Amino acid sequence: MFDLPKYGDGVCLARMADLLDMLAVDRARLRRISVVVTGSNGKGSTAAMCAQIGRAYGLRTGLFTSPHLFRFNERIQVDDVEIDDDALDRLKRQVEAVVADVSSRRGEQFGAFEALFALACLHFQKCECDFAVFEAGIGGRYDPVRLIGARDACVTSVDYEHVELLGNSLELIASDKSDACAAGGTIIYGDNCRDLRRHLVEYNRWRGCTPLFVRDEIAVDNEAQSASGQHFDFQFGYHDFRRLEVSLPGTFQFNNAAIATTLFLLWLQREQPRKAPERIEAAIRAGLRNVRWPGRLEVIQQDPLTVIDVGHTPDGIRQSLASLTVIHGAEDWILVTGASRDKKAEEIVGALAPSFDTIICTAAHHKGADAQAIAAAARLGNPKASIHVGATIADAVRASQEMARAQNRKVYVAGGLFLAVEYAAVAKGGHAEDLKFF
Repeated sequence: MFDLPKYGDGVCLARMADLLDMLAVDRARLRRISVVVTGSNGKGSTAAMCAQIGRAYGLRTGLFTSPHLFRFNERIQVDDVEIDDDALDRLKRQVEAVVADVSSRRGEQFGAFEALFALACLHFQKCECDFAVFEAGIGGRYDPVRLIGARDACVTSVDYEHVELLGNSLELIASDKSDACAAGGTIIYGDNCRDLRRHLVEYNRWRGCTPLFVRDEIAVDNEAQSASGQHFDFQFGYHDFRRLEVSLPGTFQFNNAAIATTLFLLWLQREQPRKAPERIEAAIRAGLRNVRWPGRLEVIQQDPLTVIDVGHTPDGIRQSLASLTVIHGAEDWILVTGASRDKKAEEIVGALAPSFDTIICTAAHHKGADAQAIAAAARLGNPKASIHVGATIADAVRASQEMARAQNRKVYVAGGLFLAVEYAAVAKGGHAEDLKFF
């Protein structure tokens, strides 16, 4: 997209402020219309749910997420419509010109994500969005989303990721992500952050930020899930919504749906108070019921049943696996697995391997760890399993599909985002090398 490195020089906040100002982005209005989603797992689906609720409420709604799965345009949407190629090209040229100017003047290199964030801000402004949901890239303290100054933000979950940037403890990682919220704002924390509650309350105290925790201040009850759908009860303040249907599968989506709902309620109360309660409830119900977000426990075909999951941290993978067995049963699965080179492959594969008696180990074209190393990790995690190696994603697709059909079994693809997306692309007749993620 941009001829820039993934990361720019040092901390980006000052040059990003220059960039937004020179692009004439109205930052005061951007702050009023925006919420920010951070976290280790669940950011994308939470952001999508929140945006869908806003749209159902009747607001022109922007959504900025990353990474994309199949097409770059997925990252920037208005009212569920991806930015078109012409608009993307036009805004790209506008942003590139200003990036070059600011870089020359400051003597600093921009990163590609920074430029893309600025492009999204510009697109939402030109589209006159009433509401915008921004997903953070990494962390929150030095991520471009901090420039929004959002007074309503969330941390969906915390796991060990990007430790070289965010810190090597969950407290440090949660603190970094929390800083995406402006002083005096409200931060919603997912239920796996509750063990850090004491730390987070004190961390936020002198910034005047109010922390709210799912399953404490935000009640989630009566969760039910099956292959046909799932629902839960939600309570926050005077809001009491029974049997909210969630179209996205997985127990972790109850947490994400509760966060998305609360995030919208907080924003609406701040920016548009005294609205009709029945209208709010109808929007929340429609938003959670109608949202679509590919890649999380997604069924990509029925014969044989093939499910992919893009989770790529150990905690996220364990949660997805638990939901898989509840929704689709625990028996007759073939696991296709791998991991990215920069992830904890042994821990990721170790979390999956004990639950499967047949495992195909492979390497994604993009950043995939060596397939033989994945196989070694699988043998360590489950010495009794039948371990197979597919050198490429195409090999793994062919072997898993043939085996599943011959043995009347199901296929589960898990271990990393690139692995799952490439598998889906190849299974549908495409080529892994044609996908562009960066």
